[in-house]
Parts: sequence; structure tokens; C-alpha cells
Amino acid sequence: MTTTEYRRILLDGAAVQVVREGDELLAADGRRVRTDRAHHLPPVVPSKVIAVHLNHRSRVAEFGTTLPPAPTYFHKPVSALNSHHGAVVRPEGCHYLNYEGEIAVVIGRTCRNVSPADAGDHIAGYTLANDFGLHDFRDTDAGSMLRVKGSDTLCPLGPGLVTGWDFHGKYLRTYVNGALVQDGSTDEMTWDMHYLVADIARTITLHPGDVLLSGTPANSRPVQPGDLVEVEAEGLGRLSNRIVSGPTALRTDVGAQPTASEEVLSTALGGDWEFRGIRPPRR
Repeated sequence: MTTTEYRRILLDGAAVQVVREGDELLAADGRRVRTDRAHHLPPVVPSKVIAVHLNHRSRVAEFGTTLPPAPTYFHKPVSALNSHHGAVVRPEGCHYLNYEGEIAVVIGRTCRNVSPADAGDHIAGYTLANDFGLHDFRDTDAGSMLRVKGSDTLCPLGPGLVTGWDFHGKYLRTYVNGALVQDGSTDEMTWDMHYLVADIARTITLHPGDVLLSGTPANSRPVQPGDLVEVEAEGLGRLSNRIVSGPTALRTDVGAQPTASEEVLSTALGGDWEFRGIRPPRR
């Protein structure tokens, strides 16, 4: 099957959709720019981003748990969107910002009450995602995941939207500073892309551009300011983001403050962190 990769970039001050041709990006008016010189934007403009909690069998095994009979989800606000080469901000005073390499489904046609067999007809294509989690807020936001997964910059997508891509049998890997830290496959997903779309669309209308994040493999761990985090999947390229520190401390006169409870540590450092001799980051 022939694939095509579309990207959105800032070109001469305007947001422009371009097509990748090798090492160049081609705009509809004929302008060209090298991929390594382009100012990337998120490849799509969704009205919503929905993510599945647990899906990859290696991740389930890591936490020593079992999956529910059907997938469960959370919502990432679109204000969390980020792009290829975008900086991911770890707020000052927080310590447990975890990467989660994922494949994102992008809706192409309005979708409501479809079967899994028909869901593929409503998918425009796929892109890479890094479903970053700020686990310092897990004690207070575990139910909604609002700040954990929805804080600004914590939803990088890209580099491009790839159409004609078959999600079966594809590797999914994450690297930190060039070292392989997650090594999974779409074949270890309990619920595939079509199932997830059909499940959500039973009660929530999905519009063109909407994004569904399909889950991460085992070994999500905290990263530090300065780290380069990259997500790669066969046929989708590599999504790269640098971690930076927030310039100011979080306000302390409102709201819950970051914590480092057993719940936070067990999620950020792996389900059996106590027994692996892993030490929490220095505070």
C-alpha cells in the first residue's frame, strides 16, 4: 500500500500543509523547505484528544495487573498539543515527568456509531505521539488525569500524518539521549485501532482531525531537563522533543502541590520499583 506523509509547518509566517518528498517538504504553491530546517507544527488540529489507559500487554505485565473487560480512557486538552522538535516543559518543583511513546489515530471523516469493521473508513491516517505524564500530580488527579496528562506541552504529535499506513506488525520504540528505553509492537495491543475508534464513537462523535492515543509499551520512566526523547515506529518516522525546565516555580497559594507518594513512585518508576533497587530522583 502506498503511503503519503503530510506535515504542517510554519512557512513565511503562515501555517501550511506540506507533503514530504524525501528530505524536502513541498507546499501546494511549489515552495520547498528541507525537513531539518522546517518549523514544525502539530500535523493535525483536533477538537479533542482521547487516550486509552492500558492497552499494551507488556505494560500490563509491568504493573502486575489485569486489564478490564473493555478499554478505559482519559481526555487530554488540546492546549497540551506540541510538535516535532517542540520543547516539553517540566514545571519547576516537579520531578516525575514520564515519556510514553504511542501511535496516534487521526480521524478523517465524521464518525458516530460505527462497527470495528467499518472504523477504518473513518480514519485519515496515523502519527506518532508522546503521551507525557506529570506524575507529581497523580495523587490529586488520578481519576481525571487532567494535570498529569493535560498540562501544557505534554502532547507532542508528529512529525507528520501518514496515510495508507497499515498498523499491523509494526515496532514502536522510544529513545532517551539515543538509548533505547521502550521496545514494543502494535501486535501486543489488546484492542487495535479500529476497535478503539468504534468504542469511543458509540457515544462521542469524532470529527476530522480528532486524535486517539492507542497506549504505550512497558518501561515508561522519568526524564530530566536537557534530555532528548524520541519516539519511532516503522513507517511513521521519528518524533523528537527536548525536555526543558519551567522558568518559574508553581504557585503555592492555590491548589494541590506536587507529591512523591507510593502511588506516584510506583507509577513513575515501574510497578515494582521497590524491589529493583531503583532510587527516586534527587529532590
